[in-house]
Amino acid sequence: MPEVGEIRKAKELGHKGTARFIWHACEICGKERWERLLRGQAQSKRCKSCKTIGFHHSEITKDKIRQANRGEKRPNWKGGRKITEPGYIFIKLYSDDFFYSMTSSQGYVAEHRLVVAKALGRCLHSWEIVHHKGVKYPQGSKENKQDNRYPENLQLHMDIGHKQLTLLEKRITTLEAENIVLKNRLSQLLSR
Repeated sequence: MPEVGEIRKAKELGHKGTARFIWHACEICGKERWERLLRGQAQSKRCKSCKTIGFHHSEITKDKIRQANRGEKRPNWKGGRKITEPGYIFIKLYSDDFFYSMTSSQGYVAEHRLVVAKALGRCLHSWEIVHHKGVKYPQGSKENKQDNRYPENLQLHMDIGHKQLTLLEKRITTLEAENIVLKNRLSQLLSR
């Protein structure tokens, strides 16, 4: 049996390469083993079974860390609001919030859904859709998607009702555009 601190080449121990190994005792359990030598010391001070001792927090400690690092206490906190590429605003909610069941897996909920849910005093179901009417801004614009005034610009629909409403609104917009084109052609014909 080698003595603690004894150094041997990899080939002497049946390993490939030119590395050197040291006979080392684990600092926790005292178990002795060959450990790769780096800069004159054992690569690891602990054996495999003791490596994780003291490095993992208990669930209670993890919960305390999460609570301490919530929201505004984080260095990269931006107020709990984010705007997606299409223009929708999302709000960060926490597990102690009444409306938390409406959030995504990251803890965010669309602001327009949250506004309607708060006005109704209940969480919205997944099949309930909040529709932007487009009263102040054009339909589909980023400004309209961020205009979350209820009931002025927001309507609550069931999934099928929303699809029908959206199709009707698109048809009305198309017909209005065609109407303008036809009026322009008519005015050109009459001016000849």
